[in-house]
Amino acid sequence: MLTLTQDLYDRIVAHARADHPDEACGVVAGPAGSDRPERFIPMLNAARSPTFYEFDSADLLRLYREMDDRDEEPVVIYHSHTATEAYPSRTDVSYANEPGAHYVLVSTADKDGAGPFQFRSFRIVDGVITEEEVRVVDAR
Repeated sequence: MLTLTQDLYDRIVAHARADHPDEACGVVAGPAGSDRPERFIPMLNAARSPTFYEFDSADLLRLYREMDDRDEEPVVIYHSHTATEAYPSRTDVSYANEPGAHYVLVSTADKDGAGPFQFRSFRIVDGVITEEEVRVVDAR
């Protein structure tokens, strides 16, 4: 189960909606080994695409060095789907290389009333997708 504060949930959703019609992407870091998402880190979609996201390699290297210096790890890796449901694509699965991370997908297909809003979380390990419950709590 992924447990997020209301603030983190709102920030992920706001980023996804702000970047629409392009996919948004980012990370929520937390203390290493804690499974506690704490620090919201919106990233730039280097692909600037409505159907694909890609972290800029220099930004990603900087982020991992910073997390290492702070004894953090990526607890949540998130991105949006702008025209489809919030479910990992084959490409998403192929890029999922953090077995301990929660992979959050937000569908912004509802941006113009085109479909229901979705916020879903998955574990993706060795190509196997497992959906998990998302619990939103008040700030700690």
